Amino acid sequence: MSGKAKPMSQIKQLLQLHKKGESRKQIARIIGVSKNTVKVYLQKLYLLKMDIEELLALEDPELEKKFHGGNPAYKDPRFEYMKQKLDYYEKSLRCVGVNRKSLWEEYRELYPAGYGYTQFCYHLNQQLKARRPTMVLNHKPGEKLFVDFAGKKLSYVDPQTGEIIQCPVFVACLPYSDYCFVIAVPSQSIEDFIHALVCCLAFLGGSPDILVPDNLKAAIIKANRYEPDLNQALEDCCNHYGITILPARVAKPQDKALVENQVKVVYTRIFSKLRNQIFFSLHDLNQAISKLNKRHNQTRMQKKPFCREENFLASEKPLLKPLPDKPFELKYYANYKVAKNNHIQLTRDMHYYSVPYQHIGEVAKVIYTNTMVRIFVRGELVATHVRDKTPGRYSTIKEHLCSHHRHYLDRSPEYYMKQAKVKSEALYELIKLLFEGGRPPEQNYRTCDGFFSLHKKTNHDIFNRACNEAISCRCYSYKFILKIIDNLKNNSSPIQEEPRPLPAHNNIRGKEYFKQLNINFNK
Repeated sequence: MSGKAKPMSQIKQLLQLHKKGESRKQIARIIGVSKNTVKVYLQKLYLLKMDIEELLALEDPELEKKFHGGNPAYKDPRFEYMKQKLDYYEKSLRCVGVNRKSLWEEYRELYPAGYGYTQFCYHLNQQLKARRPTMVLNHKPGEKLFVDFAGKKLSYVDPQTGEIIQCPVFVACLPYSDYCFVIAVPSQSIEDFIHALVCCLAFLGGSPDILVPDNLKAAIIKANRYEPDLNQALEDCCNHYGITILPARVAKPQDKALVENQVKVVYTRIFSKLRNQIFFSLHDLNQAISKLNKRHNQTRMQKKPFCREENFLASEKPLLKPLPDKPFELKYYANYKVAKNNHIQLTRDMHYYSVPYQHIGEVAKVIYTNTMVRIFVRGELVATHVRDKTPGRYSTIKEHLCSHHRHYLDRSPEYYMKQAKVKSEALYELIKLLFEGGRPPEQNYRTCDGFFSLHKKTNHDIFNRACNEAISCRCYSYKFILKIIDNLKNNSSPIQEEPRPLPAHNNIRGKEYFKQLNINFNK
């Protein structure tokens, strides 16, 4: 029976005819086999020592095992020796420079009657596969999003320098529908990774429950099989979209096998199509990628009556969570001590931001994005600023300053005249004339402060008389007012001198002449 094994349906016919008492020659003629074949099967029947009814009740594979069990390898003494060495061979293959050829040579030196190289490799591979079986994962629609970077890169040419810029390619897919998203980014940094992820969620129009990234540095700070340390920026992003992060195990690509396979498909359907095209910006490159990716998602899948996009729109899109109103902005964290001028310096921009003066000397935690700066002290939000990237400048909120500093910033001619009008009409007229004198306003601020100080410390009648005297003399200095006040205090009832008559003279112009602004010399 060295030929091809007979179908079990034919063997069951043989058994039934033998049970009826037919001869070997008759059985061979009826079922169309040789007499020797009938003889061999009947000999096996006697060796099995089983009732024909029991054999006829068996399914075909079970019956075939009874008649064609063969000589299993595990009964061979060569295999028995090799089985004892399997653990050693598996560990040795992980060592540098060790391969199956060197292991077989070592095996034959210790056991010259052993397997040849082909059989040795066959049994070794069979055992290694049996020790590492794969598993079929069933995915729920809208539950997970697999993300990864392709091993190969695309490129564009800088039109200014002619330099070829290599760009990593971000690939993501929903495992249930295999719906794919592809985008080229400048680097694999956390900023570019977050940007690609945000673009992916916008492309999907919703967010899944779980994100499954690889152990790339942009996502995982420290890899661990059980509890990897996640990048805080990625955690912030996923919290913003309501996504849980479940990283793949280290060196276990089968945890995200679909995106690994998706990368291979992307090589065929996108990379190969772009190999002869030249782009001059990242935007142009991504536009071409988007068109080819759309064609890929709309291509009919093998062995399925629909494409990836149809499956996604029908089964997954309705189950995705809606996106927030505002897209995520990457957050940065820093700790700074509040300086004596109640500002902190954001060293990344070399810009200063104010903090309420009560927190001078305390350590503030700063959380800033591309547009906003938020400052916390002892877990409480104490200041919010619009981010300004101008180096060396100050962003100051007046309410954060003490009253003295606030007064300093509030100074203006209008401020001083408003304050003076409340205190005294004479003081208001004096300050008004002071600012109309033509000097820069800043030079008069301290003079006004001096006037307010004198008003506070001096009898109001004396102070008003001093102001009126200064106005009549058109001398608006602090020292002049102070001198008048001192004179009035020292001589509370001054003797009024009688005006002496002037001698008659044709060239006398009088007091009114000198008060006029435009002098007429013709008089």
